[in-house]
Parts: sequence; structure tokens; C-alpha cells
Amino acid sequence: MQFESWIDRQIREAMERGEFDNLPGAGRPLELDDDPEWWIKSKIKRENLEPVLPDALSLRKEVAAVQDQLRGVRTESAARAVLEGLNERIRSFYAAATTRPQIVVRLVDVERELRVWRESRQNS
Repeated sequence: MQFESWIDRQIREAMERGEFDNLPGAGRPLELDDDPEWWIKSKIKRENLEPVLPDALSLRKEVAAVQDQLRGVRTESAARAVLEGLNERIRSFYAAATTRPQIVVRLVDVERELRVWRESRQNS
């Protein structure tokens, strides 16, 4: 006599109802490796998610791509607001500093970035 656990019965009944048919990846091997974080990496890749960065790294990434962010901005006052808003978030980051090691995030030179923005609009 064989004993079927509650969970085994639930799985068997779901299979009989066809609830596992046509699932994504059906018939393909699992992508397993020795990386203990394989599951989260595959979820990020599968769902096209951007990894969550610590505040400092996220701000540094935003500073590096500030001209990309300004590309769709139409007026100089709106561009200035974007740049000053970024600087305000950087200042807030430093104001909330803790005892953990700090990653340096430079403030954006608003006037220099506005010059670059103006030149890019003239060349377009």
C-alpha cells in the first residue's frame, strides 16, 4: 500500500486537470548552474528587469547619463529643473549619510550641462 501525501495529491490532481500544460519553458531543460543566485538572475533576464542599485550607484548612473535624460527636454528652464532636481537628490543622499562607507557622487555642473544641452539642440 502506497501513501500519497496531501501535496502529492494536489500536484497529481492539478496535472490531471491540465493546469501544468502549456507553461512557459515546457519541454526545455532548466538552466541550473553552481551560482546560488541563478534563480534571481534568470528572473531579471526573463522579465527584463533592471537590477536595483544602492542609492549612490543609482545616482552616479543618473549623473553619467544626464544628457540622455535631457534629450527629450524642450525648454532650458525644464532642463535646469531636471539638473537641479538631480543635485537636490544628491544633496539629500549626503544629508542622510550613515556610518557605512560612502560612495562619492559628484554634483552636476548645471551651467556646463546646460551648455552641452544647448549645443546638442543646435546640432540637431
